Amino acid sequence: MNTDNRYHWQHKDLLDVTQLSGEDVRHLLDLAASFQEINRRPVKKVPTLKGKTVVLFFVENSTRTKTSFDVAGKRLSADTYSLAKSGSSLNKGESLKDTALTLQAMGPDVIVIRHSSSGAAAFMADLLPCGIVNGGDGWHAHPTQALLDCFSLRQAWGDSFAGRSLLILGDIAHSRVARSNVHLLHLLGVKVRLCAPRTLLPAGVENWPVEVFSDLGRAVRDVDAVMCLRLQLERQQAGLLPDLAEYSRRFCLGAAHLELARPEAKVLHPGPMNRGLEISNEIADAPASLVLDQVAAGVATRMAVLYLLATRNDGGNA
Repeated sequence: MNTDNRYHWQHKDLLDVTQLSGEDVRHLLDLAASFQEINRRPVKKVPTLKGKTVVLFFVENSTRTKTSFDVAGKRLSADTYSLAKSGSSLNKGESLKDTALTLQAMGPDVIVIRHSSSGAAAFMADLLPCGIVNGGDGWHAHPTQALLDCFSLRQAWGDSFAGRSLLILGDIAHSRVARSNVHLLHLLGVKVRLCAPRTLLPAGVENWPVEVFSDLGRAVRDVDAVMCLRLQLERQQAGLLPDLAEYSRRFCLGAAHLELARPEAKVLHPGPMNRGLEISNEIADAPASLVLDQVAAGVATRMAVLYLLATRNDGGNA
């Protein structure tokens, strides 16, 4: 395990990938690669964060993000505690401010928050002295998902991001994953394409560093990877997609589409997948799919994030 003390990590919190430099990203991914080695051992635990406390404050439902942060903390020997909205005083009318101050009074080193309101993580970061990790806030950002996606791609591509092309396909408008990935991939030199129905493109997309398509056959041609997104029906207004069958016919990634991409093209999906609507069964389970690699990458990447934030004041962090 490499925790190089010569690198100075300057961030108290991880709220969005926009706060990170290219050097920050490379260091974090290198550190995640070191932690990935731990995850392959028969005994997957080290005492690195022994005595540190991580609170998982998930106001929104989550399987992958919450579980992988929990596993990441435990593998570093941190004490992790979970709090959901249903088990908190938010359900009794308590404000986010008062809940945050209550959690801080218990002395955590890091709080990971997922919230339906954009800016909730930044609000807590301004309020509290402990490290705050944004586990997803509204439509705004999901930094650790973008980092783990790039970690998965680096395992497939090596360090050759510059000049690569990647297509993000699906519900762009409601996706914090898309927003974080566009910025991070662009920072690393990847040419990003978007493909979606016009009603599922965000306002101002013309100002993003992307190329926008409405035809999947054209969008997928010669790309190095395709990232499918979940169709977030729970966030959509009525009428954006009057016919799911038509959406599937035009925007579900299938084998014929992938044949138009480059021969070694990879497929990603942040999950949960709606098979047959966003991605076909044959592609979801194909050798080109990195879906399960992303899950494994999530643990290693979140181990790196927790380590960097929990040890930044210890006098010699990575």
